[in-house]
Amino acid sequence: MAEAVQVSPLQFLHLIADPQRWRLVKELARSDRRVGELTELVGEPQNLVSYHLRELRGAGLVSSRRSSFDGRDSYYRVDLARCGDLLCAAGAALQPGLQLTIAPPELTRRSGPAPRVLFLCTGNSARSQMAEALLEKLSDHTVQVRSAGSHPKTLHPNAVRVMAERGIDISGRTTKHYGRFARTRFDFVITLCDRVREVCPDFPDQRSAAHWSMPDPAAEGDTDDATYPAFQQTACELESRIGQLIARLSTTEGGNTHAE
Repeated sequence: MAEAVQVSPLQFLHLIADPQRWRLVKELARSDRRVGELTELVGEPQNLVSYHLRELRGAGLVSSRRSSFDGRDSYYRVDLARCGDLLCAAGAALQPGLQLTIAPPELTRRSGPAPRVLFLCTGNSARSQMAEALLEKLSDHTVQVRSAGSHPKTLHPNAVRVMAERGIDISGRTTKHYGRFARTRFDFVITLCDRVREVCPDFPDQRSAAHWSMPDPAAEGDTDDATYPAFQQTACELESRIGQLIARLSTTEGGNTHAE
């Protein structure tokens, strides 16, 4: 793993103080995006957006991954955990009494319907199943979570294994086609696979859609043992992103949901 780029609190504040870079970071905090999408969202020419993305990448705040749907394109994502650490460091650098701490994500139980989230990938055999199980656990079952795929296949044994290491048993879960939820209302529909994002349908009264561009861990080797490290990495990334999702669901963005 590459060593993290050293950025001082002053450098960080200067970097995100630029209005265009701030807008890019905010858009990436909502969803992974391609350059063309960011260009449309911020209303700036592509060469300027690409310049700001290079600056953010140089500071280790933003990274990119080649699209598994179209290898000529890339998805950009923001490292929100690093942004949070640098914001905390900036407060401490100004005055020790301003040292900030990031509270662990916690979703308060509400009197109304629980937020509803759907995770999608191609096979519903690994990424989306892991995300469903992790959100259930990390939210203490205060979120109603489902997962599905465009071409369901058998649950991957490494998905079962990495979840078991986290105290979650998914061995009895079945894989499902997303058509099963065609009439279901969700607050958030999150695609985890670049391919399924291209074919993802709209769901009734969908409040928000997001994309987390995550490579298929099962494609990282020819055997279960060879792909296991990729499954571990996927689980860690999902835990981080789901913690941020829980924080987002705790705000007014969560909205009301409806029965299936």
